[in-house]
Amino acid sequence: MKAVIVDYGSGNLRSAAKALERAAPAGFRVEVSGEAASLAEASHIVLPGVGAFADCKQGLEARPGMLEALERAVRQEGKPFLGICVGMQLMATAGREFGVTPGLGWIAGEVRLLEPGIGRNGLPLKVPHMGWNELQILKVHPVFAGLVTGSHAYFVHSYHLAVEDPADLLAVCDYGGPVTAAVARENMVGTQFHPEKSQALGLRLLANFLAWKP
Repeated sequence: MKAVIVDYGSGNLRSAAKALERAAPAGFRVEVSGEAASLAEASHIVLPGVGAFADCKQGLEARPGMLEALERAVRQEGKPFLGICVGMQLMATAGREFGVTPGLGWIAGEVRLLEPGIGRNGLPLKVPHMGWNELQILKVHPVFAGLVTGSHAYFVHSYHLAVEDPADLLAVCDYGGPVTAAVARENMVGTQFHPEKSQALGLRLLANFLAWKP
């Protein structure tokens, strides 16, 4: 069994790899690779992402054969997939950051700028949304086993995925209103928060993901 973290020039790859290695059972390998061919050997695929949606999409497109390999491994072969932060946002139909950029089209919806409004203290909330926030888990899912509403996860983002189908929404957080924290469909899960920075919660989620057989 091997998890491949997709390297396309974006994301804190070493932190994600270290967290997955800590969460992995004995004998489970973790590899960081920018080669499309590596996805054929993966049992699980992780797509991280930091920065602007358009830049991350361009980074994926610049890796020869990577978009086709992702489509084949995730959508056709049904391998377990985890998108993290912008890696989750790339699952959307499109992103509206610095224009409109097509996403992977795996989750219907658009990635839009946060409009956080007023916080509980009566003061305007800032963008980016940065720091710890409580999760509200909306449905049961194997990757969220053992996690409960009220658990805290670590966020750093200015945009979020507004899903078209509420059935794709796995968890939200409150930032002057509900903000997408996690999505799930079939063999795919995405988290707006960073599991690799979310301490015990993140390690539990990653361990669940590596054990997941959709």
